[in-house]
Amino acid sequence: MEPDPVTMSAAGAFGAAGEALAALLGLAAWAYANLWWLAVVAASLLAGWEVLQQRLALRALAERTRVELVTSAQFAPGDEEIWRQGMQVIRAAGSGPWWTPRRARTVRLRLRADGSRPLAYRIEAPASARALLALTPFGPRVQVSETGPVADKMRPHVVRAVLTLHGKPGSRLREVPLDPDPLQPLVDAVAGVRAGLGDLAEVCVDLSPAPRWHLAIRRMQILQQARAEARREAAREARWMGTESTTSLPNAIGRLLDPAEWRNPGRAPVLMPPHAQRVDRDRALGKLAQSAGLMRVQILVRCASNVAGRAEQQLALINAAMDLYAGASRIGSRGISLGPWRIGPDWGPWRARFDERWAKALMRPARGGWARIDELAGLLKPPTAAARMPVLEAQMPTYEPGEDLLPQGWYRGPDGRERLLATHEDDTLFEVQSGKAGWGKTMRAQVQAVASAHNGHGLAFVDPHGDSFHEVARYLAHEEITARIRLFDLTIREPDAMLACWNPLDMTRGPQPHETTAAVVDAIATALGWGDITAPRALTILTKAVEALVAVNVSAIDAGGGERQATLLQIRPLLTETGFRHLVLKALDADARRWWSTSFPDLPKDALLTVLNPLDRLAASPVIRAFLGCPLSGYDIRQAMDERHVLWICPPGTGPTDRLLISLIVRDFLRAGLSRRDLPERDRSPFRFYLDELISLDGGASTVAEITEQLRKFGCRLHGMTQLMHRLSGATRTALLQNASCLSTTAGSAEAIAQITGEWAGKVTVADAAELERWWHYASFTVAGKRIGPLLVRGPALTDVFDHLARPGKTKTLLRAAHENAGARTLRDLTAQALAQTETVRSFLTTLPASPAATGTDDTEEQYA
Repeated sequence: MEPDPVTMSAAGAFGAAGEALAALLGLAAWAYANLWWLAVVAASLLAGWEVLQQRLALRALAERTRVELVTSAQFAPGDEEIWRQGMQVIRAAGSGPWWTPRRARTVRLRLRADGSRPLAYRIEAPASARALLALTPFGPRVQVSETGPVADKMRPHVVRAVLTLHGKPGSRLREVPLDPDPLQPLVDAVAGVRAGLGDLAEVCVDLSPAPRWHLAIRRMQILQQARAEARREAAREARWMGTESTTSLPNAIGRLLDPAEWRNPGRAPVLMPPHAQRVDRDRALGKLAQSAGLMRVQILVRCASNVAGRAEQQLALINAAMDLYAGASRIGSRGISLGPWRIGPDWGPWRARFDERWAKALMRPARGGWARIDELAGLLKPPTAAARMPVLEAQMPTYEPGEDLLPQGWYRGPDGRERLLATHEDDTLFEVQSGKAGWGKTMRAQVQAVASAHNGHGLAFVDPHGDSFHEVARYLAHEEITARIRLFDLTIREPDAMLACWNPLDMTRGPQPHETTAAVVDAIATALGWGDITAPRALTILTKAVEALVAVNVSAIDAGGGERQATLLQIRPLLTETGFRHLVLKALDADARRWWSTSFPDLPKDALLTVLNPLDRLAASPVIRAFLGCPLSGYDIRQAMDERHVLWICPPGTGPTDRLLISLIVRDFLRAGLSRRDLPERDRSPFRFYLDELISLDGGASTVAEITEQLRKFGCRLHGMTQLMHRLSGATRTALLQNASCLSTTAGSAEAIAQITGEWAGKVTVADAAELERWWHYASFTVAGKRIGPLLVRGPALTDVFDHLARPGKTKTLLRAAHENAGARTLRDLTAQALAQTETVRSFLTTLPASPAATGTDDTEEQYA
């Protein structure tokens, strides 16, 4: 009988299976016999693969590009811009060479505070991402600049922390709005970092693209856990229903009360067993449901200091700042707390691992280290305009006596420490203070003036109220300042009171005649609002009169008779007395005499009155007459600038006549400043001019505006104070706001405050400033060419800042020196000289040789006698 093919086939299959089974059993036996060798080989292969991966990772991480993002004060990104930035960061992280291991495909966001800036923001990525990082979606309000690696010196006290996301897989962090800035808690946490103590606080957020296979496995695990939980829930519900149907007390009571149970007492309830509910995939996966915008996150924190305890304090504050994100998930520190000890990255076994990740940006995220772009939006951008940035000492110094600084105000930082902010003398060019009377504007200016005087600089303080000198005298009563002090107090009343004088036409020190003429004429015209259109004849008459008297004074100086110079009070006899006028003509050249002989006789009498009336008002005040009516000046602003004098000028008031006098003083300051063009720039020592009550000085063609526009390069500085900015002329207000290094306001009317707050781009509202208490200011400053503020500061007081410099017993010595240095005499003596000066000049002119062109008398001139 022939064998059955089917049987043979089955036998062959069974034989092959047997052989295979035998082979497998043999292989298993061999493996069991050589288990240790196989384990060694497998471990060697795994170790070799790990070493290869580590070397490739370090090689990739060694080639990194680093950029720093610097924002403007108006930086305010939206959700879409931050999303684009996040997607760009994810793309940059995966832009390394093809052989780059997953652990090295990272982008690091480094937030650093070392006391030089509140919070520096850097991005570190593979070198191939350089072009990608240079293009920021944040627009022109963010400057991206390439920078080098951070090089820090070693500090003795260092603490470390690894922050990770805690919560159920797929759960989200709290949705944090962009206003206020999500970085604000972190900014406040590092506000106490002090460079002088070696403090350093850094937060590194490492981001990496989500690997697809890892994400798929994680999703499968989450769905399996969700289904298992649903089955367990169904089982619990079934057990509960079964128990309820038999023994539960509520069920028993219900059966007693149900009439149907009375009729059918033996009927048992029919219950359907519960089934496990279907798992909603998107709900179970949460933020892991969508791949777009998903990334792995690793957050490392390191704080250091030269002082024990400060690093731990900074770390605690940073951990507290991260509570901002606490929701269904939260950001917390990894580690175990055992009583007073914290087992974490600072302990030996884990410290080296942390330091390696810190130095190389290796990515080793925790199991729950998954986040989406919108969850970490606050960390994907630098601080915005919505953040309140503290002012660090490296940004704006603290005032210390003896340094070249000007105190500005007491500032309390987020850490609670109060310090007296200051600006550098060279940075503080022009300052404007506005606000309510008695709220600290003048006191703040006095503090600055005292500081500048002790810094060895020159200044002139114009105070129409007259009290400021007595307030500052005890703080200026030092030998070095006593030699430079000069007082011009026009508020005196007693005949024996001391007063120095000023002759704007004084030619003793050799100024240019045409510059002196122009300065005097411009000052009077500015104060009176004269112009070529409004008062052309008055301007011409005044110009010719001043020009003639200046020529007389040049002749007097050439003849060695400084005491015989004319003053502004000789303009009246020049215009109204024929004999005096003819004597003055002897000192003029032919061209100047021609106007007096041809044009002057044709002028109507009322044209002369336009010029004479304001001068008569000046002469009507005994003090002003004595101040302006003497030939030799104790007041010389150009000399004060060059020799660093400290001048205190107290006009008698702010009325129309006083306004004319102050206008002369301010215009002379402009003339003197412009005249410094004959000095090399290095020899133009800084000189500050403090003007209180700017409203009283402002005219149609503002001298104050010209000072701010022209005198910076000549070393002249201006500090102006006013109650109502909107009452200044448009030219003055615009020039002050345009060129001001410092702007400040106290409380006041909404209309007045709005002129200042409008310069701060909405950072301080009118309502904020209107509610300020006395001595408090909102102010912005310029330090090292950068705008800082506006800040809320408390105005400094003399007693607060300079109490250690007070010399109340030396004030009389200071006052005596101030008068002596200015050449002051009694009001009685100056008045007598001023009243006799016309005759003194007449006597001098009589001795001048007669000029043929100046002889004779024109009968048409007799009407002016």
